[in-house]
Amino acid sequence: MTNKCIVRLSEGLGNQLFMYANAYSLSKKIKYELLVDDKSGFIKTKNFRSYYLNNFNISANIVNRTYKFDNISKNIKRKILKKIDFFRTKKKFILEKTNSDKICKFDYINTSSLDNLVYIEGHYESEKYFLDYKQDLLNEFKLNNSPDLSDNYYFDLIKKNQNNIVSICVRTNRFSERPGNQNVSTSKIKSDNLVRDTLDYINRAIDIIKYKIKNPVFLIWSNDFTNLKSFFPDKNFIFVENQKNKIITDFYLLKQCKNSIVGPTSFHWWGAWLSKHKDKICIYPKNINPSNNIDFWPNSWIAV
Repeated sequence: MTNKCIVRLSEGLGNQLFMYANAYSLSKKIKYELLVDDKSGFIKTKNFRSYYLNNFNISANIVNRTYKFDNISKNIKRKILKKIDFFRTKKKFILEKTNSDKICKFDYINTSSLDNLVYIEGHYESEKYFLDYKQDLLNEFKLNNSPDLSDNYYFDLIKKNQNNIVSICVRTNRFSERPGNQNVSTSKIKSDNLVRDTLDYINRAIDIIKYKIKNPVFLIWSNDFTNLKSFFPDKNFIFVENQKNKIITDFYLLKQCKNSIVGPTSFHWWGAWLSKHKDKICIYPKNINPSNNIDFWPNSWIAV
């Protein structure tokens, strides 16, 4: 019988890529077959989040429903099994370690005593978990079908200005986008503060880019452009407003950009990380971390 590990995916596209990348790397190291649970992690957010990796060239198959915890009763069983696993010699669950404040960092995963069927849970938002397999992941995270770019103005712009295009991402409504949080004043204040801090960082990063790149052209992505245009009045700032298949089209275009002022979002993190351009410039905000993982930002990127 082939040993198997099942990765539980959840949250948005950027999070799913981190979860899969870690599980892919781990499965290679321990020589287990990797399978994907595309349902269980979305039972509470099915109207807000969904599985996106079916758009990518991933090699792992979807696990049989028998092994999913994709309803309320099965999820209760999962929680009980995780409690029991604490006392098991052969572990059935690999869980990301966090402290009481849910803060974590890169930590070597103990694989010394595993069951022949293992569930992997956690975000694992650091390249240190999978950097050894970057070349594999560049292939795993190719899109199955490239979005229709036959009349996409932004794609043509990137091709014509490969060396001086700079991607920028501004994520709005970070803490108030979930159903139930939209009318909570504290969530809105936290979201507005993040946007303010992000814009301050971007302005400082722009000065660095202008010193390093001649005649830069800035492409700006966002999940909501409301009120953003007043912050970028210059003609060299172009807002990428894709309407058709927005998430996948935006992601594909981000990967084509050579240089990035990376916003505090895992979506843009992956767009910059997967860019294949040599000598690319990736800048990140040293005082903003959108992740609970203190090792979120790659060491090779420029802190501002």
